[in-house]
Amino acid sequence: MKRFLKGILALFQVILCAVGLLPVDKSVEYGGTPYEPPQIVSPMTIVRDGRSDFSIVVPQDADACVRTAAREMQTYIRRISGAELPCVTEESYAAGTPAILLGDTAANRALAASSLCADGFCIRSDGTTLQIRGADSRGTLYGVYTFLEEYLGVRWFTPTLETVPESRDVVIDTAIDRTVEPSFAVRRNDCAGTNDAYRARSRMNVSFWQEAQDYGGALTYVLWDVTLDRLVPDELFAAHPEYFAQMPDGTRSTDHVCLSNPDVLRVCVENAREAIRTCPRNAKHFHVGQKDNINYCHCSGCEALHEKYGSVSAPTILFTNALADALDEEYPDFLFTFYAYGETDRPPRDLSLRCRKNVAPVLCGLHKACRSHRLTECGAQDGHETFDNLYCAQPCTIAEDFANWVKIADTTYIYDYTINFLNTAQFFSNFETMQSTMAYMHELGITGYIYNCGDGHEAAFNELRNYLLCKLQWDVHCDVSYHMNEFLRAYYGEAAAPYIREILDIQTAQIRATAHAFDFDWHYQSGFYPPLTVRKLDALWKKALQAADDPQQKFRVETANLSWEYYKANLFIGKYTVLNPLRHKENEALYDAFLAHGVHRVSSFAVIPEKSEIDFIKRPFTWGK
Repeated sequence: MKRFLKGILALFQVILCAVGLLPVDKSVEYGGTPYEPPQIVSPMTIVRDGRSDFSIVVPQDADACVRTAAREMQTYIRRISGAELPCVTEESYAAGTPAILLGDTAANRALAASSLCADGFCIRSDGTTLQIRGADSRGTLYGVYTFLEEYLGVRWFTPTLETVPESRDVVIDTAIDRTVEPSFAVRRNDCAGTNDAYRARSRMNVSFWQEAQDYGGALTYVLWDVTLDRLVPDELFAAHPEYFAQMPDGTRSTDHVCLSNPDVLRVCVENAREAIRTCPRNAKHFHVGQKDNINYCHCSGCEALHEKYGSVSAPTILFTNALADALDEEYPDFLFTFYAYGETDRPPRDLSLRCRKNVAPVLCGLHKACRSHRLTECGAQDGHETFDNLYCAQPCTIAEDFANWVKIADTTYIYDYTINFLNTAQFFSNFETMQSTMAYMHELGITGYIYNCGDGHEAAFNELRNYLLCKLQWDVHCDVSYHMNEFLRAYYGEAAAPYIREILDIQTAQIRATAHAFDFDWHYQSGFYPPLTVRKLDALWKKALQAADDPQQKFRVETANLSWEYYKANLFIGKYTVLNPLRHKENEALYDAFLAHGVHRVSSFAVIPEKSEIDFIKRPFTWGK
């Protein structure tokens, strides 16, 4: 009854906010430590009037990655200033002469980079030399990219959009002394068009399949995602139905595998060993991934483990531990990961069940989390189209689950989605909570962050989301608002950017006050706006469209505006009102605009049908079904 009354109160608050009778807190805090640009107290001039006495020095035996770092430093200094700095090995370098020293040169060994974690680096200047040394070669490369960004102003916003300032002089401070380590050891966010170079420039070190040796290598997998269908193939069902999940009615199904059956482990070990033996990559990760459903095994053996440890995840943990133990002697440097997903996303209540040191859960619980409110203040959706799901604050079970997973595993990865799969075309209100969520995970001690929605998803503002997530994966305390403004100016244009920023702020505040935002959200409302706010947003979009005079930037503003038009069309707002006899023509024009701007989905699960198949009297969310 108490929860019901809270829900009624929440509903009244939503109604009052939606009609404009209750003011909405319009302040939006995107989080992070306020950005402070590097100061030049005492200048150290690398290039003056397009000329330089500096050389770029690498070790005599520099590997491909350090050579890439030297080449990138040379290329971007030339593009900034016109000066061509020669690249030489340390044997050709005269100590005490002006130089940019990269990697494990003799002169750089005083830098304590060897004590840093992987991908960390030191940057130091002394008036004559600039030194950049990483804990490893990739760390040196990341140090070069950080220097180019933070000290010289280069930006890589997307794989196809970069900005390089122009100046005949390149000047830094004489006494830079920085040590940098990433917030997460494992980072993955492949946005559309990602290649090895962009992955390195955004400091992402996971590619799953590509070695990327020129860019320091990348974390790759022998098998990834759903793998139990390959480790225990469905064709075994005819002879061995007991290898597969027992349903509550006693029948067996290939939907899942019976992980308590010792014969299943034997089959899995042999198939895993063969997959590792024939893997064309130098992969050190192996994944145990369940099939994408909740039809887990209910046999007596599995049920006993569920009961003993207090979670459906128990058989998966024990099975992955056993697989790792069986292969550990042959592959001592491997990490075996498994999904904590769906029915297995809850950790055991009995925390004495621990993951082996070479076993890591990949936590997928965020796909149930509310994204318009803080993770520690609002929890998981119930999975149904219910009053409670729409209007009530949910228990913070996800934050609590993450804390308990960290207690039973030395290594933990997050597997995240941050779009609404069912309505990708509408605005997804997660920008305000990204930093606080990732900072919470970092503080817990979560090791890696693997993001799934960068590539292949035509989601509203996804390019901005990808950029910000990469920044946060590297540094959970970065200034999100600062990076957001930089991106908006480059992507939409200096004149249009302030209007786009105000739109983002208004929508974020309004959705926070009137709705939850979930990755799998059936409702297309995406929050509720009073008439005055609708008019305000319409005016801002009009100003943004008028302000964007560069054709490419104008196209991007038009593309972003489709999310607002999609929202209005679904709720019969403005020209899409049911009172407009030509509403079907407006819907058809919106359809044409989606395709003209290269957006072929309003939902992740279906391509927009041919025009002849659409009834434009119906609302646009039906195009994704």
